[in-house]
Amino acid sequence: MTTLTTPPAHAKSKLSIAGDAILLVADPQAGIADLPLTLPEAQLKKGVAALMRLAAIFDIPTLITVVPGADGKTSPLMAEVEAGKARARMFVRTTPNSFNDQDIRAAIEASGRKSLLISGVATEVAVQLPALTAAAEGYDVHVLIDACGGVSPRTEDAALRRMTQAGAHITSLPTLIGELAGDFTYPKGQEAIGVLFELAGG
Repeated sequence: MTTLTTPPAHAKSKLSIAGDAILLVADPQAGIADLPLTLPEAQLKKGVAALMRLAAIFDIPTLITVVPGADGKTSPLMAEVEAGKARARMFVRTTPNSFNDQDIRAAIEASGRKSLLISGVATEVAVQLPALTAAAEGYDVHVLIDACGGVSPRTEDAALRRMTQAGAHITSLPTLIGELAGDFTYPKGQEAIGVLFELAGG
């Protein structure tokens, strides 16, 4: 039996996407993330916390966006995001689509990374619009469905269908862990599988 030590030349998969990934977390703030959503608040917090941990483990550049209220002030971040804020870049966004904000777009482009991971609230706006733009511009877009919350099942389903048709990948944190880890015998792979066990533990 022949054992392949390297993937065939035509293979498109990578051992890990970590080195090409950048994370966008949209509007994980009070007054938005705590609204009645398609994903219960406790599950949303758990998913976002896991995503922030993965970004730290694999040194994934992280952009966090918030939107101002009517008074021009921004509300507090979810505690799960606040804990990882020190290694992230914060942006106050006034455009529905993050890619229409010059500073956010510049930060994404300057990273040189083409695998865009997106999490946030609401799926129909803050997640969908940048996902559509990024996919159209050649990014490999991964929308983390267990770290997103929609306004209603019907409207979120429409957004997910549209993103899929545009070429974005609707995926999950367990799948992402596999794509980031590469090999579970590596130290970072071991840390990642720890995050997976925590997610599975309820």
